[in-house]
Amino acid sequence: MSPPAKAKKPNLSERLLSWYDIHRRVLPWRAPKGKHAEPYRVWLSEIMLQQTTVQAVGNYYRKFLSLWPDVAALANASEDDVLAAWAGLGYYARARNLHAAARLVAHEMGGKFPATAERLRALPGVGGYTSAAIAAIAYDEKQAAMDANAERVIARIYAVETPMPKAKTELHALCSALVPERAGDFAQALMDLGSAICTPKRPDCGNCPWTDYCRARRRGIQELLPIKAPKPARPLKRGVAFVARDKSGAVLLVKRPEKGLLASMLQPPLGPWTEAFPSSTKALEQAPFAAKWKKRAGIVHHGFTHFELETEVYLADVSKRPRFKGDWIAAERLGEVALPTVMRKIVAHGLDSGGPLFALRKPRP
Repeated sequence: MSPPAKAKKPNLSERLLSWYDIHRRVLPWRAPKGKHAEPYRVWLSEIMLQQTTVQAVGNYYRKFLSLWPDVAALANASEDDVLAAWAGLGYYARARNLHAAARLVAHEMGGKFPATAERLRALPGVGGYTSAAIAAIAYDEKQAAMDANAERVIARIYAVETPMPKAKTELHALCSALVPERAGDFAQALMDLGSAICTPKRPDCGNCPWTDYCRARRRGIQELLPIKAPKPARPLKRGVAFVARDKSGAVLLVKRPEKGLLASMLQPPLGPWTEAFPSSTKALEQAPFAAKWKKRAGIVHHGFTHFELETEVYLADVSKRPRFKGDWIAAERLGEVALPTVMRKIVAHGLDSGGPLFALRKPRP
């Protein structure tokens, strides 16, 4: 009597790619099925997608392509124009790194992006995940692109209970063993699976191509994985801001330092950020110049990565522009300049305006 035949080991990669060929998302930066991905577009989208959702990136990506359709055009842009186009997307170091990397590729690499993950890491703003994603999607290099979606999927399929971020090395190794020749499609398939099916809450296991092989599902712990380390409490800082408006409606903005938080971006004049709001008397001592400053009702709240910020806003309407180093920005241009989200919120609160003035404008033809 011959021994029973061994069950064929499931090819998880093939199953995922078959699912992806039918259910792949249509995204503005994703090459159509059967078409080769353009490295500039892949790189641009991956930098924008760092710490940002797909939904938030779409319009910014289209705007950047219309303004700077290739890496040479972006390299020749001014940093101020790049920051202005980026305004509202957050994490502004990404925009400065984007511009620096474009200049490096255009001026020192002959306009061609490096074709391996190892060499891509030489570009400013390109780390382990981003280099792997670009190398896989643009060049089909066999790299495991481990974003949050991929980590969640792999943690569940193998029931990895090691808490994050300690589990990252283990998850990367498990995913690397699955990467097939179609490395770019596999990377994007994992992203789509995590986004549409293997979601953080209430995953749609019935429609998952890996459901029969998911160890976490068999144990009923899929929603518990990956296990995340508790987040430390973010400190709260408070301060005051001063919104000055001249008789034409122009608003005074100043440039932040070239290094540090929101470097080189614009803002209204601010007081220091401390644990408590200053008294009205102390606040007026922090004002950029003498004027009839009036405190607006309420506060502006904004969350940064490492702390929360609450801001009281003072408004002054001036008939004559005082001597003060800064730029008076016409009302119709406030939506175009490099004003980060928190500062837009502050200016809008000061002007009691949050409507069309600060709406994301369409790029100029």
